[in-house]
Amino acid sequence: MCGILALIQASDTNVAYELHEAMYFLQVIQPTMLLHLELGVSGITRHISRALNDYTRLFPSGARRVWLSAGTNSDHGMALPDTDRTWTQCASGGKIYQCKGNGLAAKVFNDGSRVADLPAGYMGIGHLRYPTICTSANAEAQPFYVNSPYGICFAHNGNLINATELKHFLDFEAHRHINTQSDSELMLNIFANELNETGKARVNDKDIVDALQRMYKRCVGGWACTAMLAGEPEHCRGWSHYAKGILGYGLIGFRDSFGIRPLIMGSRPSGSGMDYMLASESVALKQLGFGSFVDILPGQAVIIRKGASPVFHQVQDQKRYALDIFELCYFARPDSIMDGISVAKSREIMGTRLGNKIKSTLTAEEISAIDVIIPVPETSTISAPFVAAVLKRKLVQGFVKNRYVFRTFIMPGQQARVKGVKRKLSAMEEPFADKNVLLIDDSIVRGTTSREIVAMAKEAGAKKVYFASCSPPVTHAHIYGIDLASPSELIAHDRGHNRAVDQIAKHIGADRVIFQDLEDLKAACSESVVSKSTYRGQRDFEVGVFCGSYVTPVDKGYFQHLDAVRGETQKMKVLEKAREAVANGFADQKQLEIATNGVKVTEDGQLIPASTDKAKGGTYTLVNGGEKRRKQSGEERTPKDQMDISLHNMAND
Repeated sequence: MCGILALIQASDTNVAYELHEAMYFLQVIQPTMLLHLELGVSGITRHISRALNDYTRLFPSGARRVWLSAGTNSDHGMALPDTDRTWTQCASGGKIYQCKGNGLAAKVFNDGSRVADLPAGYMGIGHLRYPTICTSANAEAQPFYVNSPYGICFAHNGNLINATELKHFLDFEAHRHINTQSDSELMLNIFANELNETGKARVNDKDIVDALQRMYKRCVGGWACTAMLAGEPEHCRGWSHYAKGILGYGLIGFRDSFGIRPLIMGSRPSGSGMDYMLASESVALKQLGFGSFVDILPGQAVIIRKGASPVFHQVQDQKRYALDIFELCYFARPDSIMDGISVAKSREIMGTRLGNKIKSTLTAEEISAIDVIIPVPETSTISAPFVAAVLKRKLVQGFVKNRYVFRTFIMPGQQARVKGVKRKLSAMEEPFADKNVLLIDDSIVRGTTSREIVAMAKEAGAKKVYFASCSPPVTHAHIYGIDLASPSELIAHDRGHNRAVDQIAKHIGADRVIFQDLEDLKAACSESVVSKSTYRGQRDFEVGVFCGSYVTPVDKGYFQHLDAVRGETQKMKVLEKAREAVANGFADQKQLEIATNGVKVTEDGQLIPASTDKAKGGTYTLVNGGEKRRKQSGEERTPKDQMDISLHNMAND
């Protein structure tokens, strides 16, 4: 899933190490989920008590010690170099530093050794997530930073669906320049512009809440965010403030008024007081010793300053309490609790309800003919035993999973996804040979993985293969933070009409396909609230991916816009892969045309070779199996790696 972290400590330990450690908890979703790209956003603030003489000896007058950090969030622990990213930002002496890079946190942080290079500080934020629409380059990696007003660093988990409107406002009214295609940068600048309206040299909590209220009125979508404000609070000035080690305002965490993206706060005692931490999944808090979990409610914000207890503010009235249900059935770690819902318990009940659906769909003869039930690793391994219990059939493990391959539905390109499936899974022959098999998986998105899994089962000797999904058919795009696929790529969505289940079964090669009912999925999650949670009344869920009914208003032209934008952001990737294929001698005709003439996006977002007269890719000739390019004059080149020019960058080696 997409996750958020934020920490404020009372002790003098370097906070960078704990933030770095927390990233790996959000990366591991079951044994294979080393990066849990939610997904996520993370932030840490740290309380540091220093005597005045220590402060003046170590730092020049007015120096601030602030740092930010972020890491890739890849759901199955395998980061996709062009889509997942990891980075860190730090501040010392009033300067903010950053380190960005695409890939696993372990790779970008060099197994943690680069964390030692970060200046120590009591406050920071970071970011872990899969990319949303338009986010693929390092320049679009978060956290984002603006120096005015007060120096704001910002990490955003979610997606804004009125980005075009916001960009127009920032350009023509706020006069703020946007340097990327990321909606997260838009949101930061909206907040910065509203905060700047105070016209004050220093702000207070009320100013921040008022700015957030105005930002909430402008932004539409789902989000959970952490922000760090470098400027001192209005009431804290002079050396007495510095002597207490209170440098910078503090952290801010806030959540959309629909509650689509999760955010949890925990606390723990330390030698100097209380530490506080925010996270999108409770596992990151629990593993670092935090407890007393409190859910940040829809429309709520929390401000955490050094030496003070968190202060909660209702920024906007709660419109709904609709957690994205895809977190529970797919992305979240099973050992997490979100909005008081146990992920593991919800998946157990999903298994029971799916078993009942299978029982009512298949005949008694078909069920009795099933020899074994086999889960597809990893998410469905919790649900499958409960399916087996309902059907009274034998449960066995038939697939071995390579734990070092990322999720295939996020891989760019269909060919890469097909190859990725076979790298990710292998089938053992004995559980399949001469048997009728019922496979249990968490979902079917494009159908690529499911088709390859069914093929592997049959290659291993299965006579019949039934395929059951713990989720309903994914028929619509995910618009609140995860770029699953365009509607045209979804197997259950066919030119605006839902494809019949028997057609899906034929497409993936299964004898039968059974999907969970949406009402059963919602009930499974509703029934999984833990006894000690801060459960408050009736809850709903965001289920737009399964039915097209989203919790926020969505303009009719938004999805066409998404397709066009998605195509634009994929152009460079497709062009690079075509060049690589040509260089290595395995390019097909389409790749040859793309490598020679470039690539363009059709109105419906499809990528096709550009015509020769409009080519921007240059002309290619093959030399000794390699590639040599003649660059056209005036051709625009997009840097592959960019950094924020306003920050002190700790670039990758």
